[in-house]
Amino acid sequence: MPRPQKRLPGAAGPDEGPAGKHTKTKNPGEASAKVKNSSPQKTSAFKTCEKNLSSYWLMKSEPESRLEKGVDVKFSIEDLKAEPKQTACWDGVRNYQARNFLRAMKLEEEAFFYHSNCKEPGIAGLMKIVKEAYPDHTQFEKNNPHYDPSSKEDNPKWSMVDVQFVRMMKRFISLAELKTHHQAHKATGGPLKNMALFTRQRLSIQPVTQEEFDFILSLEEEEPS
Repeated sequence: MPRPQKRLPGAAGPDEGPAGKHTKTKNPGEASAKVKNSSPQKTSAFKTCEKNLSSYWLMKSEPESRLEKGVDVKFSIEDLKAEPKQTACWDGVRNYQARNFLRAMKLEEEAFFYHSNCKEPGIAGLMKIVKEAYPDHTQFEKNNPHYDPSSKEDNPKWSMVDVQFVRMMKRFISLAELKTHHQAHKATGGPLKNMALFTRQRLSIQPVTQEEFDFILSLEEEEPS
């Protein structure tokens, strides 16, 4: 990650920064054979929290080339669309709260693909979860920028899911536009008043409420504000 790490309130690990999906894996699912624990356990505290989570998500990735330990971490929605079966694993998440959100995801749930750490950040399209959480193989690969020597194959710390491209947004919904609505909604009580994109900005995996999801989709039909 490009900047010094900070801990988030309530998070047990380093912050994710601008994105969580860093490296492209051509064959999602293969890594599950490398580890014994393919069903990461959730803490009892998180199980309680999970009951209140939405069925929608926002997941950040970097669409512009950037080398990290010699590896280009670029992965845009166009890259996902170009993958075999338009499917890829979402690896590289190294924040405990973001990891727990990955572990809470269910098949067929939808997520906004958010372009982060780029000239114009914002929501580029939609994808869906096609494989629930399983161990992230990059934590065991010494040459990978997201290698974690403290994680053990019989008790992996980090998880990933497989995602599949659904569609591009009818128009790109920029962070600046979303922020304008967020600021207005804080005053009026509108749908984006508490959106995690602004209250927990640095998390790369974020829950999205039904109200937030529907409002953002409605923006596709409007001229940019």
